[in-house]
Formats: sequence, structure tokens, C-alpha cells
Amino acid sequence: MSSPDTLTRSKTARGPLVEARGLSHARDGRTVMAIGDWQLQPGAHALLLGPSGSGKTTFINIVTGLLTPSHGEISVAGEVMSALPPAARDALRRRTIGLVFQTLRLIPALSVTDNLALAQQLALGHVDRAAIAGMIDRVGLAHRAAARPRQLSQGEGQRAAIARALITRPRLVVADEPTSALDDANAARMIDLMFDVADATGATLLVATHDGRIAQRFANRLNLMAPVAA
Repeated sequence: MSSPDTLTRSKTARGPLVEARGLSHARDGRTVMAIGDWQLQPGAHALLLGPSGSGKTTFINIVTGLLTPSHGEISVAGEVMSALPPAARDALRRRTIGLVFQTLRLIPALSVTDNLALAQQLALGHVDRAAIAGMIDRVGLAHRAAARPRQLSQGEGQRAAIARALITRPRLVVADEPTSALDDANAARMIDLMFDVADATGATLLVATHDGRIAQRFANRLNLMAPVAA
């Protein structure tokens, strides 16, 4: 069961960008995630915090439309995700949400520049090379723009993944365990970078983690507890 804080920081007068209503999910008859009612306002930096098994990935999959909840509903940018047909849900995800995966998922055969170009083409239908160069420079990878993922350090790969998530100027950026494999100094730098780039592009930020080191950086937290075994 969760004990969420309602997120109130907003840069605009619009309604919540993400809103959960009576939300929970069960698997094999067992509740694996329960949030209830929760809102994320445009421009907020929010942390989804909890131990392994508390439902963080389940919640992320529901927010991004990859999973339909057992109970309740979630809306993103005013659209109830479970009410959309699959094609419309995919289109909303490409247009509205930037994803930073724990395993990065950069395409090995493509350079950093071309990874961003592909994301831009799929989401927007065009490629803006100047915008790509500017984003790569912003995350400190101008000298690695032509490098393939295997040629990058772990930290460089994570910065490339953040740049890819933000190049389409999404309204919502969702990051899954972005600091779990980093030491203290690099974890702090990674969160600084995500805050800076999200603010510069006007994106809302939702970070899911069990990494307690970064919890103090977020005023707004949704705390999930691991379900109690029967």
C-alpha cells in the first residue's frame, strides 16, 4: 500500500499531466501495486520510491500504457490510457512520453547522433540535426556524437539515453532506476543533469528507484511498500 504525497508544484494552470484514480494492480489474485488516487502536475520533479517488488515497474508500465491496471484508471495528458485503442496509445506514448530505461536500450549499430535521429523520426516524423547536435552538447557528449553504444562508458551511455528521451521534447520523462549502477558522485551528477535538461525543455520528470541516495533531491515523493506475503 502506498502513502503518496499529492504533487502540487505546477508551472502552468493546466490540470494534472498524470492522474491516477483508484489505481491498483493484481497478478495471480495477489495485489502487487496499490496507489489509489495520485496526481503529477506539469513541470514537477517526482520520485517513485520503493524496494524491489513494491510495484514501481508495474506502475511505470501502466503510466506508459504498456499495461492495463486491474482496478481504476490512469490518464496522461487528459487521455485515459486504458480507454485508447492500441494504435492511439502507442501514438500518445511516442508523442508525449520520453523513456529512460535502466538497461538504456540504445541501438548498438547506430551512433549517438543516429540513435537520437531515429527517436525523433519515429515520434515527430522528421529529423532536426541542429536540435540533435544541441541536445548532445547539452548532455556533454559532443565529443562522442559519432560513437557507438559499445564505445561509451556507462555514464556516457546513460547521458545518451537521457538525450534520446528528451530530443522529441516530450511532456513527460519517465526514468527507471537511472542511478542504480552509479557511485555517489555520478548518481548526483546524473540527477542534476536530468533536472537541468528537463527544466530546459519544459518536461515533467518521474523517476522510479529504490536508490535512497537520491530521495532527498525530490520534494515530491510517492512511496510504495512491498506487498505483505499472505
